[in-house]
Amino acid sequence: MRLAVDAMGGDNAPKEIVLGAMDAVTEINNLTITLYGDENQINPFLTNNKNIEVIHTDEVITSDDEPVRAVRRKKNSSLVLMAQAVKEGLADACISAGNTGALMSAGLFVVGRIPGIDRPALSPTLPTVDGKGFLMLDVGANVDAKANHLVQYAIMGSIYSEKVRHISNPTVGLLNVGTEDGKGNELTKKAFEQLKSAPINFIGNVEARDILNSACDVVVTDGFSGNIALKTIEGTAQAIFALLKGTLMSSTKTKLAAGLMKNDLRGLKEKLDYSEYGGAGLFGLAAPVIKAHGSSNSRAILSAIKQANHMVEHNVTETIKTTIDSIELDKE
Repeated sequence: MRLAVDAMGGDNAPKEIVLGAMDAVTEINNLTITLYGDENQINPFLTNNKNIEVIHTDEVITSDDEPVRAVRRKKNSSLVLMAQAVKEGLADACISAGNTGALMSAGLFVVGRIPGIDRPALSPTLPTVDGKGFLMLDVGANVDAKANHLVQYAIMGSIYSEKVRHISNPTVGLLNVGTEDGKGNELTKKAFEQLKSAPINFIGNVEARDILNSACDVVVTDGFSGNIALKTIEGTAQAIFALLKGTLMSSTKTKLAAGLMKNDLRGLKEKLDYSEYGGAGLFGLAAPVIKAHGSSNSRAILSAIKQANHMVEHNVTETIKTTIDSIELDKE
């Protein structure tokens, strides 16, 4: 297994990227990682280079760069060289915590799409109350979508949930303004009809208020709605923890209570920790491409590497291709 990793992407690069990579080659058998980035910044943290290679580049795509222009102009950047390695067969998959738009552009223009997939989807796994989690796609790769795109998202999400998350016959729901048949706008009504005949376990419409309570294993929506839902979930979680912290620190009595609840609160935080779920997969590309969270620590990078490793081991890309080839989708 060969993975390419952008060592310069993310808020905590390259330290946390390097630490995560070293943990990964220790935990995962037969794994080789190539780190792309400035070796002068990488090497001080690389205390064990077994099964880790460094490809030097001093060009970096930052969060301020315009994605498409950066990918075209900064061809020697760590992110582009990482994607190029996948295209050339030097790596089986790639991971970056850097500029999301640039990674999507590199995925499209360098790695390329699976034949038959019109648009890739950005797909994170989000926590649920019962700890099971669910996959949501798309959360921003494409602001606009047609009904057949949502069907493709559903198929890709179902395959990933079964092959990587080991969920037998995963349930798929369409994010909508109500659970009744016939609800929604023109897009969701048309997608609903097409999803009923798709090779998935489609359970119908689901509402946003239910998705954190395990309404289904895969939630399908367009990138505009999905990104709003994702940011709302993230913002709500941050606000709740801030309110809880403020309340527990408000008096001596509540501080004592917080001390008694310390382990329970830590467990709750870990249950909602994005790092347990890895990164967001860019589904629909010719090879696995994983977008790790921009503030990823070494643990999150390790999870993202494991995620990419599972996708390669379980032939997720080839299974998606075979499934898409076997069905006909309405392109309207």
